[in-house]
Formats: sequence, structure tokens, C-alpha cells
Amino acid sequence: MNTAETDERSVVIAYDGSPAARQAVAAAARILGACRVLVVTVWEEGLAYAGPATPLEGMTIPPMVEPGVALDVDRAVHGHAERVSNEGAALAGSLGLDAQPLAVPDDGNVAGTILSVASERQATAIVVGSRGLGGIRARLEGSTSKDLLRHAPCPVIVVHEAHEEQG
Repeated sequence: MNTAETDERSVVIAYDGSPAARQAVAAAARILGACRVLVVTVWEEGLAYAGPATPLEGMTIPPMVEPGVALDVDRAVHGHAERVSNEGAALAGSLGLDAQPLAVPDDGNVAGTILSVASERQATAIVVGSRGLGGIRARLEGSTSKDLLRHAPCPVIVVHEAHEEQG
């Protein structure tokens, strides 16, 4: 690999605007020092079409919303994701990282989308926050950090959300 290719590689930071994601950005700055990062926010296309997966056989179900409304919803969700990604990149920049934002549509699940970006960009590492969801909720929603740890093409740093001590 030549120097130009190496210079283009970066660390992917998964960022959704949550306290855990903000802590992941701060940890990346502390652990990695000044480096190039790509702050990735995943957004879900087609939310306006969310509904029953399969109609009953022989039934025709009209769209839940008009196509123009669905497009407006997608634009709004995409715009929000861009704002969140920009916020994360600004935070990373304020902590000394060379940050670039990227809002990317979900291609199946959040972890899979982050893995695709990391693979395409030949990321040197992935940094992700973890809210520590447990029990039934974690089983139903899955764990992005666990999926990244299992399938990532590079090292993964999981930053657990710090909770203030009560007392």
C-alpha cells in the first residue's frame, strides 16, 4: 500500500447523537490522538412505508402514505441524520480530530451499514458507544456493538456510557 492510500484511511466513529456516542468521540480523541476520523450516522429510508410486512393473500393494501409524503419523510430523516453527523464531526474537531461527517442510509441494519462503510473506506478501526441495553430489549433490538465486534474487518473500540454516581 502506498502512502497516498494510507493517508486516505481513517477511523470510523459510529455517531447517533446519544450520550454514549458523544463519549465514544471523546474516548477516540483520548485514545487515538490527532487522526483522521469519519463520523458516520446511519439513517433509515422508507420510514413512512413502515407497516405490515406481508398482506393477506389476495388482498390489495393501498400505500399507507402518498409517495410525495414518503419522499418528504425520507428527506427530513436524511436531513436530521446529516445534522447529527455534522454535530459529531464538530465535536470530534473540537477535540483535535480531523473529522469528516457522513450520513448514510441503512442497508439492512445499523451494524451492517457501519461495517460496509468501514470496509469500503478500509478503516483502521471502528469506535462505537454502548448504552449497555440488557435483557429483553437487547434481544429484540440486537446490539450494534456486539455485531461490530463479531464481524468487523478491523479493530473495534466499544466505549460504555458512563453513568453519574448517585449518592
